[in-house]
Amino acid sequence: MKTAVGQAFDAFVSELYRSGLSVPPEGYRSWALHCLKPLIPFDAALWGSGNVRNWRWHTVTLVGLPEEFPRGLEETRPINPMIPKIVTSLDTPIDMESCVPDRKFFNSEFYERAFKPFNISRILSTAHVEARSGLVSLLSLYRHSRKASFTPAEMALHKRATFHLFQAASHAYFLHLMRTFIEEREAGGAAAVVDREGAFHEVQPRFLDLLEEHFQGKRLNRLPFPIPPVGETRNFEGLCVKSAPVGDLYCVLVWQAGPLDRLTHRERETVFAVTQGLSFKQAARKIGVAPSTVANHLYRIYRKLGVNSRSELADLVYPAA
Repeated sequence: MKTAVGQAFDAFVSELYRSGLSVPPEGYRSWALHCLKPLIPFDAALWGSGNVRNWRWHTVTLVGLPEEFPRGLEETRPINPMIPKIVTSLDTPIDMESCVPDRKFFNSEFYERAFKPFNISRILSTAHVEARSGLVSLLSLYRHSRKASFTPAEMALHKRATFHLFQAASHAYFLHLMRTFIEEREAGGAAAVVDREGAFHEVQPRFLDLLEEHFQGKRLNRLPFPIPPVGETRNFEGLCVKSAPVGDLYCVLVWQAGPLDRLTHRERETVFAVTQGLSFKQAARKIGVAPSTVANHLYRIYRKLGVNSRSELADLVYPAA
């Protein structure tokens, strides 16, 4: 029989995944941290993600802290006693008390510069690194009172919670983004969010699977091809690739190139219309062109795909039918 804490944790995890589409992606991390607070009380929190090469954050969510807080952490990185232990103990909660005695910590330059200005006394952090993509995630919880040490039970909860927080946040993010790519999603597409240089900010496992299959022998902590211009589809090593802007970043979608990927968007519209049994006139009305245009499209489609009839075309589009 589960304890009250166990039941509360299960409800927390269920809510994280169930609310993926109902919570706006830009507010999901903050919302999720507020859901965590009843399980592990805290006064402030930082959830950062970045690249393992330099452990610098490209995305930071703060709860109960001003925007300048991460800058102090960046500036004191070389004297941060937690970092070596976090790096060598991934997916394990690390508290400051296990790294350095209180007397030394509260009299250190690190404390004076990074935490004292924000009244932070107790710190608990867990980091996770995705080996294939090089993405690193860090969740740190903070308490003001020196008397409020994190307990072993809270550390155990932190370990379990961070796994689901990182997974659910990525899942929710892509649920929203993939609405942009309806046809390609149905074709087995997978997505990643990258910066202008192609470095990963978020990535689906299926995306990495496709890259490893088509770009063997290359390091895959960034895109192995240039980002296509928005609105265009490019083919790289048998993969179709297209992009859409996400603020200063890009959502890049890849999928296995198939016969229909040789066609233009209008030609694909024609294919789906005529293979549903519509006449030229009905297809033309659905697409918004003249019947003669449908006939011309169909002629070019037959030549490109090497088919001679609607039935052969339907077999290409719906091979299991």
